[in-house]
Amino acid sequence: MTLPANFAREWNSSEYHRLSQPQVSWGKKVLSRLHLRGDELLLDAGCGTGRLTAELLLALPNGHVVALDVSQNMSRSAREYLQPQFGTGAQVVTADLLDLPFVCAFDGIVSTAAFHWILDHDRLFRGLYQALRPEGWLQAQCGGGANLARLRGRMTVLALSPEYAPFLANFPEPWLYQDAEAAADTLQRAGFVEVQTGLEAAPTVMDGRRHYTEFVKTVIVRTHLERLPNTDLRDQYVSDLADQAANDDPAFLLDYWRLNLDARKA
Repeated sequence: MTLPANFAREWNSSEYHRLSQPQVSWGKKVLSRLHLRGDELLLDAGCGTGRLTAELLLALPNGHVVALDVSQNMSRSAREYLQPQFGTGAQVVTADLLDLPFVCAFDGIVSTAAFHWILDHDRLFRGLYQALRPEGWLQAQCGGGANLARLRGRMTVLALSPEYAPFLANFPEPWLYQDAEAAADTLQRAGFVEVQTGLEAAPTVMDGRRHYTEFVKTVIVRTHLERLPNTDLRDQYVSDLADQAANDDPAFLLDYWRLNLDARKA
């Protein structure tokens, strides 16, 4: 089964904004690796609701950020979140990272928790390379390697059960979790130099069953839930996952792995 180009672009942005503290904490580590003059023009590739874009703008007193997301809901929320404080310093754009409308435009590109939702990384990185000015840089992080392996294994089992098989048995994973070596090769094929990639564990324990179900529903399994025909079955699917997670030690642990990407355009 091939996913259509516009599949699952929309998010519940208000819920994501409320629940995305793990993504924000990982993203702040990415931003801490930046060495900025303060006057750069940067692209936030996959900005979500703009929480990390705001952190980036605070480090750019004389610079600007184009905050881009494919989701209209996310873009709308980012605009509402950023513009009262930053005005024209933050330009929010709704666009597809596989079809970027920029050529030699940016001093740098930052991205966190977005690239694994894109299945064609060769095309993604070629577009990012084209959007950078000469000697521009990419500093990014996404899911990689064995990201959420335990949860994904449980989802595979559920997809084959009689209750869910008519809707999920032939549904491919909507993510691409590259390892460090494959990601480095892809970046180099796109033209990047000084490529550095690496995986790091980021285990995250949710604060009880309710937090777990809200987070998993909003952030992880939303594309699977869209394939289920009614609210009752969607709620049951998330509840089945929560039942299993409740018996883990520690309970409600999500076994996240993050893939760090650092590269430059010659």
